[in-house]
Amino acid sequence: MTNNLERGAGVLLHISSLPSPYGIGTMGKAAYEFVDNLRAAGQKYWQVLPVGQTGFGDSPYQSFSAFAGNPFFVDIENLINDGLIERKAADGILWGRYAEYVEYDKVYEGRQKLLGIAYDNWKNIREPEYEEFVRKNSYWLDDYALYMSCREHFNNKSWLHWDEDIKNKKPEAVIKYSELLKDKTDYWKFIQFRFYREWDKLKKYANNEGIKIIGDIPIYVSLDSSDVWSNPELFQLDEKLEPRAIAGCPPDAFAAEGQRWGNPLYAWDVMEKDDFAWWKKRITASATLYDIIRIDHFIGIVRYFSIPVELPTKDGHYEAGPGEKLTKAIDSVLGDAKIIAEDLGVKYEPVQELLDKVGYPGMKVMMFGFDGNPNNEHLPHQASKNSIMYIGTHDNETLKGFIDNQPENVVERIKEYISAADNKSICVQMIKSAYLSVSNVCIIQMQDILEKNNFARMNFPSTIGDNWKWRLQQGEFSAKKIMMLKKLVDISGR
Repeated sequence: MTNNLERGAGVLLHISSLPSPYGIGTMGKAAYEFVDNLRAAGQKYWQVLPVGQTGFGDSPYQSFSAFAGNPFFVDIENLINDGLIERKAADGILWGRYAEYVEYDKVYEGRQKLLGIAYDNWKNIREPEYEEFVRKNSYWLDDYALYMSCREHFNNKSWLHWDEDIKNKKPEAVIKYSELLKDKTDYWKFIQFRFYREWDKLKKYANNEGIKIIGDIPIYVSLDSSDVWSNPELFQLDEKLEPRAIAGCPPDAFAAEGQRWGNPLYAWDVMEKDDFAWWKKRITASATLYDIIRIDHFIGIVRYFSIPVELPTKDGHYEAGPGEKLTKAIDSVLGDAKIIAEDLGVKYEPVQELLDKVGYPGMKVMMFGFDGNPNNEHLPHQASKNSIMYIGTHDNETLKGFIDNQPENVVERIKEYISAADNKSICVQMIKSAYLSVSNVCIIQMQDILEKNNFARMNFPSTIGDNWKWRLQQGEFSAKKIMMLKKLVDISGR
């Protein structure tokens, strides 16, 4: 069984990294121009990071909802063109000092102000399309809108620090706060309406141009989320609704102390009783957003690392996940969408056995391949057709940064493998090697296409403060770069 992904190439670039004059990338004009450039470059795929609403740390992997879109990505120009805000209001905001980096505090302040004005100008108009959106998405939208409204009401504190009645989602408290905060809940529903409408138009445009969207979903959800607040029984929480154990991974070569992610763990036994209904809803929603869904930390479906909250990370332990029971539930609602399994990390044979059985392609990362072992599974000549070839992902150094930090003998090994004459040609030759691999799909980070150093790195795992900030500048994805990729597509049959 295979996942039947068409042989092709694509680019990894998050929405936040697109050019725009308003501090962060959006689903506006630059997104459509990027699709046009992908088409001109012969690309078939555009991979983005999770598009959910981010909280503390600005990580797309820690969202307030597994279903809601990021308000930052709602395009300001569209709001201006629809008469909901005036251009002078947008131009009067300081969006940041550096065009190449997102300054999230400035973006937050500016977006809150403008989206509030847009809502005030819209709320007496309403639209039939809005009413249909609210009805169709009520299964997650009502809880999300109330969650965000209550969170603001309680000084932006997580639901664990709210008054007991609404913390425990008592029916009478839900009625009370829904009435008290109705205008605010309507605001959040309006924002999601705008997000989903813009996303739907962008996705249709990309699909019409022959580009499929690869979207990323974290396996876990944030504790500070409407998902956990509205479904506490689906998570490993104690009688105070606080986590008994949290997610992470054990110490390894990349993190000597291990990683402590802090997400609550699923109560898989409870989820299994209703045939993973919450997961089915999540995948159904994701399949409307994306053509292909990349499940981050897929290995956690087979076994997961459980860290009791009172113990250090290293004292966590593995427990069995639902495995094929969950993949069957996922497959039952996928429709025409496909799955990519992010299967990186400590090798565990049952993970590969499950992938072989369900046909989801796994990932290969060329940066991991140059340890001197010619049988390393991440080298292009070791790949299988049903796999996705990367040079690096958002969690890695840029290729240029990686090369700069390797000892000379490793750099020489890399140059010999990819037939690079000198260090300057490594990036182009590495991309060519990835394209020539047998893997059905090859995805290259935009930073590596542009030969950026580590100042353009997207994420430093287990750190907060300098992540998710890099942005593409207008014109950087130049005609020369586009032609380079097009030639590689032609010679590699992608």
